[in-house]
Amino acid sequence: MKLGILKEGKIPPDKRVPLTPQQCKTLLNLYPKLSIEVESSQIRCFTDDDYRRQGVTVKEDISSCDFFMGVKEVPVENLIKEKSYLFFSHTIKKQEHNRKLLQTVLDKHIRLIDYELLTDKKGMRLLGFGKYAGLVGAYNALLTYGNRYGFYHLKPAHQCTDKVELLKELKKVQLPPIKIAITGSGRVAGGVIEIMEELGVRRLSVEEYLNNQYNELCYVQLYPGEYNLHKGMADFDLFHFFRHPKEYKGNFKRFCKHTDMLISAAYWDPQAPVLFTMNDMREDDFKIRVIADITCDIGGSIPSTIRACRIGDPYYDFNPFTMNEEPAFSSESNVTMMTIDNLPNELPKDASREFGSHLLNRIMDFIIKADREGVIERATIAEDGELTERFKYLEDFASSRKHHHT
Repeated sequence: MKLGILKEGKIPPDKRVPLTPQQCKTLLNLYPKLSIEVESSQIRCFTDDDYRRQGVTVKEDISSCDFFMGVKEVPVENLIKEKSYLFFSHTIKKQEHNRKLLQTVLDKHIRLIDYELLTDKKGMRLLGFGKYAGLVGAYNALLTYGNRYGFYHLKPAHQCTDKVELLKELKKVQLPPIKIAITGSGRVAGGVIEIMEELGVRRLSVEEYLNNQYNELCYVQLYPGEYNLHKGMADFDLFHFFRHPKEYKGNFKRFCKHTDMLISAAYWDPQAPVLFTMNDMREDDFKIRVIADITCDIGGSIPSTIRACRIGDPYYDFNPFTMNEEPAFSSESNVTMMTIDNLPNELPKDASREFGSHLLNRIMDFIIKADREGVIERATIAEDGELTERFKYLEDFASSRKHHHT
């Protein structure tokens, strides 16, 4: 098998890699019949020479490979017909900006496999960059707060060499006794909590958080059952909530008057209740002044998330009364938003190493040898010009392609 590591073509450029030079070398040692070609790139966090030093072939043209791996969406014009591709395609929620991508995959009879869909038999995801999204997202929340109030100034995460330097930089954080709410219980939230623990922030239960009188820096971690209520049932059932989000109403509002900073790290279903509304934001007791929306669903669970920010320009102010964006830190009554949608790219080496090690340990054998547990099959969106059974619901989304051919 000939495996090709693609150069990232998406703008803005992503520095991450699916497999590091060291991991490629490990694979070549594990599978004597495998060959790997890396497409030459000037933007990766590991250089072409880093790969060459590990004995990996680097070339300008890797089109003779049969299985390609990248990180972000592959530009439509670069897709080669009848090959296999593995990347984050962002198509399964019918994301409009990737409709052409899915149509081209079908037109060119490409086998498209998506990292996001690689799960075990129970449906738990096997890999993702979530933890680093959480780490960097929480760091940026603290950076934003420090800049808004002038308490301290942190070096931007992408200027830190690695996680070690980022954690060292955190020592500058001097926060007053504010209250921080974190939503979510997955990998992303895990990364956020790691930063809270690193800072020694006191963790409170929901009851303590809502009734707390003592004056110190603290946080609460909110699971979905703490801010969603079923309209009929008394008890919250997480799996029921995931399957029937429409039957729930939001219960987050009670946290708004106790929270200074919100870090949103929970997966959000478009049919689930929002955290709060624009009207809630206009109320006198709405205390939240900094929101780090790691989930970054535009027009999603947080009404002030109106666009994604770039890494070099990470925040904007939102005025809830005019519903418009304003320059960051321009008014005390505004809410400052941090909405970068490619956070792990700020610590690309660490994020790539962790992602690649899961890929190496959990996935590669299914790709190179046999897909014994159906892991690859479940993650395949399209093959031979057709959507696979699980993704037939995308038919209407992708079908307008049929009308282009006359």
